[in-house]
Amino acid sequence: MKQWYRMSKDEVLNTLGVTTDGLSSDKAKELLEKNGKNVLQESKKKSVLQVFLSQFADLLVIILIIAAIISIFSGNLESTIVIFAVIILNAILGTVQHVKAEKSLESLKSLSSPSAKVIRDGVKIEIDSTDVVEGDIIVLEAGDLIVADGRIINNYSLQVNESSLTGESTNVDKNDEVISGEVPLADRTNMVFSGSLVTYGRALVAVTSTGMNTEIGKIASLMNAAKEKKTPLQVSLDKFSKMLATVIIIICVVVFGLNLWQNFSLEPVGLNQDKILNALMFAVALAVAAIPEALGSIVTIVQAMGTQKMARENAVIKDLKAVESLGCVSVICSDKTGTLTQNKMTVQKIYINGESIREDQLDLNIESHRHLLYDMVLNNDSSIVDGKGIGDPTEYALLETFRNIGLDENLMRNGLSRIEEVPFDSDRKMMSTKYKMHGVYHILTKGALDVILDRCIKIATKDGVRPITDEDKRLILEQNKKYSEEGLRVLTFAYKESDEALSVDTEYDYTFIGLVSMIDPPREESKQAVADAIRAGIKPVMITGDHKITATAIAKQIGIFHDGDIAVTGLELDAMSDDELDEKIEKISVYARVSPENKIRIVDAWQKKGHIVSMTGDGVNDAPALKKADIGVAMGITGTEVSKDAASMILQDDNFATIIKAVANGRNVFRNIKNAVLFLLSGNMAGIFAVLYTSIMVLPQPFEAVHLLFINLLTDSLPAIAIGMEKPEKDLLSQKPRDPKTGIMTKDFVALMFGQGALIAVVTLVAFYLGYQVNAATASTMAFATLTLARLFHGFNCRSRNSIFKLGFTSNLYSVAAFFVGVFLLSFVLFVPFMHPLFSVEALTGAQIGFIGLLAVIPTIIIQLIKVIGERVKK
Repeated sequence: MKQWYRMSKDEVLNTLGVTTDGLSSDKAKELLEKNGKNVLQESKKKSVLQVFLSQFADLLVIILIIAAIISIFSGNLESTIVIFAVIILNAILGTVQHVKAEKSLESLKSLSSPSAKVIRDGVKIEIDSTDVVEGDIIVLEAGDLIVADGRIINNYSLQVNESSLTGESTNVDKNDEVISGEVPLADRTNMVFSGSLVTYGRALVAVTSTGMNTEIGKIASLMNAAKEKKTPLQVSLDKFSKMLATVIIIICVVVFGLNLWQNFSLEPVGLNQDKILNALMFAVALAVAAIPEALGSIVTIVQAMGTQKMARENAVIKDLKAVESLGCVSVICSDKTGTLTQNKMTVQKIYINGESIREDQLDLNIESHRHLLYDMVLNNDSSIVDGKGIGDPTEYALLETFRNIGLDENLMRNGLSRIEEVPFDSDRKMMSTKYKMHGVYHILTKGALDVILDRCIKIATKDGVRPITDEDKRLILEQNKKYSEEGLRVLTFAYKESDEALSVDTEYDYTFIGLVSMIDPPREESKQAVADAIRAGIKPVMITGDHKITATAIAKQIGIFHDGDIAVTGLELDAMSDDELDEKIEKISVYARVSPENKIRIVDAWQKKGHIVSMTGDGVNDAPALKKADIGVAMGITGTEVSKDAASMILQDDNFATIIKAVANGRNVFRNIKNAVLFLLSGNMAGIFAVLYTSIMVLPQPFEAVHLLFINLLTDSLPAIAIGMEKPEKDLLSQKPRDPKTGIMTKDFVALMFGQGALIAVVTLVAFYLGYQVNAATASTMAFATLTLARLFHGFNCRSRNSIFKLGFTSNLYSVAAFFVGVFLLSFVLFVPFMHPLFSVEALTGAQIGFIGLLAVIPTIIIQLIKVIGERVKK
């Protein structure tokens, strides 16, 4: 890999085989045919049909399809239609989500400019950006979007905004000098990069990389390589599905064999086709009873409800699966600029008259203060229009200081005209302007301390202007060092009274006025949000393109960086082995001057340690890491379209505190999903126990397949959704993130599932026996009605680990509504005569209906009593 920034201009041109007159047309055409167009390539994607078909590659879905096929042969068309409707609906939902997610590279492509100005055959021409080749000489001017990576050959005060690549919003001053040693991307000031914007000046650039070889191309390659991880809930449900499918197949085979054996015992002469088909349908009924058909839909709906709540709190979830992943996030890698900070330079402290003061202590009546304010406002090219800063962020921060002390810069500027100027450039590191004030010509200068201090022969003090001494310079340098250690950016201000022509040769013999320090300050809510994250067992990590000292200072202020923590740069990270990083990663709280590859490595290192990682970002450079992370979080205000498309979640307010709210919401969504799954599975266990019992005891089948589908798809769905609407508990952020490896099926969960399922099964079988005294059809009807009603009551039990008395019946009105809707549907089936043949039910007497109601409520009374006793024991 050639390090172009370490080569001289002549070496670059010789290596590329070109002069400043550019390539010949023939050579350019030859290179275009050899290396291809200057475009980003996409990895091959699945077609919509392939995505749709992949949704059926699930064991439970396959079992349901088999059940539906058997139902066709048995003449049970209603069951077949319902099963296929649910399966196809889930497949369509999954396909829509997948197609929406795959847009990242389309946005990367949109960064390409439609045209570029190049020199070919010694003539400047305009060509399509896709036809730019390595060796082309590009002419860059203010407003141009850079279409390829290149080495600057001739520089004329070029300034470039590289925020899409580095994440830092300040303009970069470019030069054409050789850089010695290895430096990170953000410090390669003699290079320009595709996707960046020219904000000032102009330059002649030799193209060194195009297409996928550019820095943006490398990011595109990383995004192609970064595979989306399954969420912890997906992993957990996949494991559960495989386990459940295996158990169901074994039980169904055993039950099928038992039925055949029983029928053979009764009729040893032989089995006819009807008997075999009946035994097969009995096994299918058991499969239908065991499989929570609506589980996928319930999980999707609960997640969707969570996304709506998050959207109201400025967190837009793009991928439903991301909602529950938030609940077990244990590491948040956050960008600094705009997320933890205000993304706005602000004056902090001012060193003047030998002391450090606040901006509100500036006083126009003090001569030295007056000179400083003149310099800050007049020697400044930015402006504030309708409250919005236009120009360099550092410069309009100076104007805001002027406004903050109750003055209007426009009044001053309108009364004074700029006579001459020498604009800022990266070689001089200073800017000077000339004005006539109070009848005297003044030259006002601002810039870097190391350049200006040596040009000062006087100093402004409380007692007036006097010659500057070595002690004065020592104190100034000492103060500058203190500001720098606090992560502050420092500007030096000086002036002189002179009517000489202003030029680079006359920028000497100044009077030193003072130092103005600035920083992009933390958001007011960042400190509390970081504290909440730590309380929730989450490790916050700052990853930024800024300098290490500045990043560490901000991290200390908001509580990310503590004593004993480590801050590293991208170059230091590159020098670490994987073992060394693994050893130190839990102590590293700040990463500065990082590259896209660094970010992916950081995420990968945390993931290898078993953590669920959230990564925030707003630039193109962040996109691969956003895609690699378990939860990629893009900025809604400052974020590029690339970062938004690569992310799972978008912060509409660019605020770190919103992430913590989303984490709390994610934890609540997972808890609600887990409770909904408990509700569905414990109810299904009741059905399985009842079927197994009647099978072993050689009794008639307790349910028809249509009974079980009615329960699973109609009466169960609404209570499960209502459980998903349960409000968060107060102590959610006081708990540690859940371990994603534990999944849903913990020992406690399984014990509850079996225990509660057994309770409901017992009352269902009691109802079955009561009905069996009349006939088998009445027994089946009573068992079906009791199981349905008991499961509707059970919805109240599964709302929370707390009792209904502690929660309050009306604290979740959705749950109450779901219960009454379920009761209405059951009543409609039981009491409307034309529904009886459709749902295979018999007419019941008033006494039988009374027994059904009494039996159905008994499991809920027992479960609630156990919860109340448990709450009192804890007290």
